[in-house]
Amino acid sequence: MTEITCKLLVIGAGPGGYVCAIRAGQLGIDTVIVESTKLGGSCLNVGCIPSKALIHVADEYEKLATAAQGKTPFGLTASAPALDFKQAIGWKDGIVQRLNNGVAALLRKSKVKIVHGRARFRDGKTVAVETETGPKLIRAETIVIATGSAPVELPFLPFGGTVISSTQALSLPAVPGRLAVVGAGYIGLELGIAFAKLGSQVTLVEALPRILPLYDAELTAPVERSLSRLGVGLLLGAKARGATPDGKSLLVETAEGEERRIAADATLVTVGRKPVLSDLGLEELVLDMDGSFIRIGERCETSMRGIHAIGDVTGEPMLAHRAMAQGELVAEIVAGLPRAWDKRCIPAICFTDPEIVSAGFSPGEARRAGFEIKTGQFPLAASGRAMTLHSEQGFVRIVAQANTHVILGIQAVGQSVSELSAAFGLAIEMGATLEDIAGTIHAHPTLGEAVQEAALKALGHAIHI
Repeated sequence: MTEITCKLLVIGAGPGGYVCAIRAGQLGIDTVIVESTKLGGSCLNVGCIPSKALIHVADEYEKLATAAQGKTPFGLTASAPALDFKQAIGWKDGIVQRLNNGVAALLRKSKVKIVHGRARFRDGKTVAVETETGPKLIRAETIVIATGSAPVELPFLPFGGTVISSTQALSLPAVPGRLAVVGAGYIGLELGIAFAKLGSQVTLVEALPRILPLYDAELTAPVERSLSRLGVGLLLGAKARGATPDGKSLLVETAEGEERRIAADATLVTVGRKPVLSDLGLEELVLDMDGSFIRIGERCETSMRGIHAIGDVTGEPMLAHRAMAQGELVAEIVAGLPRAWDKRCIPAICFTDPEIVSAGFSPGEARRAGFEIKTGQFPLAASGRAMTLHSEQGFVRIVAQANTHVILGIQAVGQSVSELSAAFGLAIEMGATLEDIAGTIHAHPTLGEAVQEAALKALGHAIHI
């Protein structure tokens, strides 16, 4: 068995793992990274990146279809659009491949050794890896667990045949004529809306009484209106019970207790994600757990000296940018730098139609945390830039402490508001006040002006509403 010795071993080359390895390499740390599949993890290969590519295809197709129907108010018309779905999937796959190659190049640039294979702990300092060229034994001073997450499978709707996960949804051979989506969280809604725009007859089934339950109803209301516009069926308070024997229908118990059959060429199950920790040999370790997740401290340390965990294996929020930040932090800790996890906010985005961004506290969360607050909200219907984009639904909302005016949270819903997330996070991390944002000159005409106007509204002297 080939033996490798290093200072840092990273298990998993997703967003958290590869960022950790690259930063460690930059700091001169002898680093090895192990990945059982493709570099980039779920986010790059079967999640964030390919889903956004598919969403873009759907948006462009919908624009053409709208123009073909003569429904644009600005004089554009088009012939009936045609979709080469195979080519669209090929374009998406090309983006993924380019990014795969980019991650590999960055790791090599930082002198990180890449080992392709499945890792399994022997003890807290030793990992065995099964590779195509034979087993390897890696001994490391510090080990980082960054193995990510996978879609949750329902026992009564196991993946296979017409029942698919988000992974399979991103590589379908054709657009399904009828698509049932179980779960109206961000994954179900992003993909459901995309396929509806591409021509699928989509039905969403959600056990809770509303969509996107982690966001307040004011933010999700424009998305519900969009679902109605797209003809997406929505069953709230309903429970999926399984598929019919022929796999052509989804059995659902409605909120009224009635059984319904939803005809479906494919049933997409999006009820959450679970940490990928099986077959990792964790029984050889003594790790404290939080349910199915690994418990960590403010330095992403586990209960075992020399072992850290980052990303989805450590629980919510399961976001790539959280994992990246944790990966960079751990690399610098291993290098001896004084770092700890001290984040005021981690922005969350739903790439729905319209998009939703939330950073920091919502009004309800701030009140529950004991803050007295003041809020300011600016409608995009009053934004010149939103008008020129022909997308006026939505708003930007600021939540601040009533006495100090320090920003506690910023939320937005509307077209392209995901690009405002950096400004939201920066304002909160820097401890900005309403006066700071109101007094900052925002370029005209941009959607960003709505942030300034929301701050002015909270101060009682909005200009454009």
